[in-house]
Amino acid sequence: MTDVVARHAGRRLPLGLALVLALGVLVGATHTGASASTQVVRSIVKGTDGKSYWVTNHLVLSSKTASAVAADKPAGHHEYLLVWAGDANAGDTKGSDIQSTHLGINPVKTTNEDAVDDPPAPDFLAVIDADKGTQDYGKVVNTATVGPVVENEPHHMQYIWHKGDKIYAGGLFSSVTYVFDVSKLPEISLSGVSLPTDTPCGSIPDAFWTLPDGTAYGTYMGGPVSPGACSYTDGQVRLGNGYGGSPGEIVHLSQTGTVLSESPAASASSEDSTQCPNYPPIPGQATCANPHGIQVRSDLKRLVASDYAEPRNIVLDPVKPQDNKLFRSTVRIFDISNENDPKLVSVSTMPNGPRTERNPGHEEPTGIMETTVTNLPKHKGAFAESMCGGVIYYTPDITAKQPKWREVFDDTTAAKAINPDVSEGAGCDGGGWLQTSPDDKVLYHAVIGRNPGSLSVDDTGSPKMVYALDISKLVAAGDGTTCSIDNIREVYNGGNEADCPTVTSVLPVQDGTSGGPHWGALDNFQSTENGSFVETQQPDRLAYSDYFVARTGVDGNHKVCIATIGRDGKLAVDRTFIDENEGTPCVNFDRTTWPHGQEGNAKPHSEMFVVS
Repeated sequence: MTDVVARHAGRRLPLGLALVLALGVLVGATHTGASASTQVVRSIVKGTDGKSYWVTNHLVLSSKTASAVAADKPAGHHEYLLVWAGDANAGDTKGSDIQSTHLGINPVKTTNEDAVDDPPAPDFLAVIDADKGTQDYGKVVNTATVGPVVENEPHHMQYIWHKGDKIYAGGLFSSVTYVFDVSKLPEISLSGVSLPTDTPCGSIPDAFWTLPDGTAYGTYMGGPVSPGACSYTDGQVRLGNGYGGSPGEIVHLSQTGTVLSESPAASASSEDSTQCPNYPPIPGQATCANPHGIQVRSDLKRLVASDYAEPRNIVLDPVKPQDNKLFRSTVRIFDISNENDPKLVSVSTMPNGPRTERNPGHEEPTGIMETTVTNLPKHKGAFAESMCGGVIYYTPDITAKQPKWREVFDDTTAAKAINPDVSEGAGCDGGGWLQTSPDDKVLYHAVIGRNPGSLSVDDTGSPKMVYALDISKLVAAGDGTTCSIDNIREVYNGGNEADCPTVTSVLPVQDGTSGGPHWGALDNFQSTENGSFVETQQPDRLAYSDYFVARTGVDGNHKVCIATIGRDGKLAVDRTFIDENEGTPCVNFDRTTWPHGQEGNAKPHSEMFVVS
């Protein structure tokens, strides 16, 4: 249900009024002290636990995009950038902060930034005007806050949005998946939620992929909610070491968040325990099945998922064993001929490359975070990238019984465009978002970077960047591809074979924090002469965000930027997409006041272009 709840002026509401709003009662109120008033509209659903869950819109009434778009523009004639963001507060304290406090070095922040004694503020989906050339371009026109759960640590949504899709958005720490209805943008309603108790065989949702029927697959990176044996929808059983551990699973969700199926990501037999350690160990069923990235080729009946890490040992800093093998090196492919019964058909270990790193955790196949598929019917290939290894892999055929993966690019080749003197350019450089263009000609990749001095005093670090590769020859080669980075000189100079990817553009990203650009999204829409939007195979811009997970010690400057893609493929910061408070390029999520109140800094993890 949806209620118009109140109008306020962008400030924290008095406790009494907040309690009234929580009951969904129509209330009128006038507040002063902010530049714009807001209309508050709440959408409520019941979870399987019988409790209420909601999204509360805070629509900025002074914004033309929020108040007059319906009158000025027909449906489908406005574009927005939706950003899934978390409240920044004391919960972001990382283990090293605690350790330094015990040593008397730095005090740990024990209160939230919002105000002394305030509880954590709600997480939210920010609606940003993304109509190029309009007065409100870059303005936050709505913050749709979720409740009652706080500290979700908003993580990923699906990679790309198509007209009619719901939005699936996961909470990394809460294991709650929210399903949003965006059919009435800039207003957002809640279609449903999936709770941890709805997915007993998996936890820690990471990313999603929508199917033609509007349902979605999600990767649940962590193990079963309770340790021990867990029975999946198809009757298969796997042993797990508990919440946030191993093995993860593939979840099929309806458009209302109902779990249609839980499918095991782990093999029925044990994987190599020396390559796939679990903490605590899983007797007789060691596994690297911690699926993170996910993309689907429905026409080929294949789902590709990349294993990243046993998650609780990464996010629960500092309570984690120091074992680089916790970062996985495997990619899994599933047959989805029956959408409710994905079947694991291959598990591939990515090959090592020519580098010999001082830190073994920086070797090429370490931490396979993301994967992306090709799109055109004549192509069957897919890519995968390693976050700590800093390289990109490719297989020409995901339908093969045993897909052959090769390393086809080392991030060092892109890094040298920014710093020709780069040392160990790719070692644990923090590669993240990876996406093919709709026409399969370009591959885009976001890299957090490694700060100078991380490895030694002479370490130049690796640059924070978003880059584009020409992959047209590689993809066109089909099964005949020969590209392979197996010579140390190819690390810096690119592959020797004629079909190897080549650098089209490297966009340096200025971020002086511990983080950098982790996620991105292609704008898959273009405006027609009548002002409506249609999908395009040649996007002319992309968005990227600078934030990872603060509790791990890798944060970011909390900015969301747009880059233009020139006809020559060159990337450039869109300097007209400006912060409404600072007047400078990129939207800064570190601010005092939001449409939902004076709630302070926020952490933008993922974003997506959506049309009304």
